[in-house]
Amino acid sequence: MPEPEPVTNNDDRLMIEIQAGNSCAFEELVDCYQAPLIGFFFRNTRDRQMSEDLTQETLLRVYNQSWDYLPMGRFRGWMYRIARNLMIDSIRRQSHDALIRAVQSRDEDDNALARLVGEVVSPEDQTHVKELAQIVDNLLQQLPELQRTTFVMHHYAGLTLSEVADATETTTSTAKSRLRLAREKLQEKLLSRGVRGPAEDY
Repeated sequence: MPEPEPVTNNDDRLMIEIQAGNSCAFEELVDCYQAPLIGFFFRNTRDRQMSEDLTQETLLRVYNQSWDYLPMGRFRGWMYRIARNLMIDSIRRQSHDALIRAVQSRDEDDNALARLVGEVVSPEDQTHVKELAQIVDNLLQQLPELQRTTFVMHHYAGLTLSEVADATETTTSTAKSRLRLAREKLQEKLLSRGVRGPAEDY
């Protein structure tokens, strides 16, 4: 019987240790993903308390369902699928109309937004960038849910298209198509508001 290949992915290593009952490994995982999850939920819900609650519930689900995870280097897609499903359930319970809203909350989002509208942002242009962030925030609400989800996961949470596909339970090609449609629709809406400049491919 061949020997199992060594685990090189840090997330997989932590999950294997969690499966073995190592509480320190879970604490390390929490330290790594708590802040990104809070940011992800807050951009989508604009509710700080809900974001913190959903983050706690997501991490608890990760711990309780650790035995369901196969260490194959696809942890982020698996975790964000849990996060997305919890968010959908929570929003449905509260009868929210908007599922995904992207907001500017960190400096790196400023730069990403600048790339979206094809502009180079200098320190003096931060006010302009914040105004554009609000415009994009509003326009994202007009996109279909899966296009919004794909855009936010890829553009703000930094997931690869493969990870987005895992999180939304679809193929990479479908995730790529949804991202392209979201970008095209956003660019069209931005141009209709007088914001000009070619969007870069993500």
